[in-house]
Amino acid sequence: MASKALDGLRVLVPRGGNWGDSVAALLRDHSAIPVIAPLINFAPSENVPALANAFHELNDGQFDWIAVTSATTVDVLTVSGVKIPENTKIAAVGETTASALTLAGHRVDFVPELDNSGRGLVKEWPDAGPGLRVLAPQSSLADTTLVDGLGALGHEVVAVSAYRTVGIPVADKVREDVASGRISAILVSSGSVARQVAEQLAPLPEDTIVACIGPRTAFDARDAGLTVHVIAEDRSSQSLVDTLAEYLDR
Repeated sequence: MASKALDGLRVLVPRGGNWGDSVAALLRDHSAIPVIAPLINFAPSENVPALANAFHELNDGQFDWIAVTSATTVDVLTVSGVKIPENTKIAAVGETTASALTLAGHRVDFVPELDNSGRGLVKEWPDAGPGLRVLAPQSSLADTTLVDGLGALGHEVVAVSAYRTVGIPVADKVREDVASGRISAILVSSGSVARQVAEQLAPLPEDTIVACIGPRTAFDARDAGLTVHVIAEDRSSQSLVDTLAEYLDR
């Protein structure tokens, strides 16, 4: 049975698409009122030839592994018509990305159990021997943790920008509702979202609850100047909403 802690609470959902719709449905299950207001969107990579070449080599079976760090990367693979061959193993950063891969018709060979981040992928990397060739298609804003870490294990990592993350100006009504406190909580799903919240909506009212998906996102949110109240340890939409409800129950 869903907690009643979120009854009537207006919660900002900072992304649209399938993610926004699924989170909105979870909030409604808790009797909360979702306010979907996308703060980020994704644009094509600035280096199309490099991405096309990497995908050509991937299709051709020239990589031992591909490391997929977001559901957006899965969308890029699909739009680009990539068919990952049997001899290339697939690593997903977490269950959300793994689900997106499965839905797109790809198998998933490895998901880190303890830390759903680039750091976790490196720490729990299952292939002990060095000398593997790994493709890492990422956001243009991705840090170098994954690439540097796999390189330190002795692997050849081909890092390529798969997409760019761009900010979307929020509607005046949403900005006013945040400033007045009519929106009681804000969900933060990535460092990119955290930076847009800080840039477009700060300073937030003292009573506004900031809920982050995972410790890494919480770190990025604090780095952007936000006060973080809720951290979902599991990087999933369900965990984010449930953890917010548990926080308010307390």
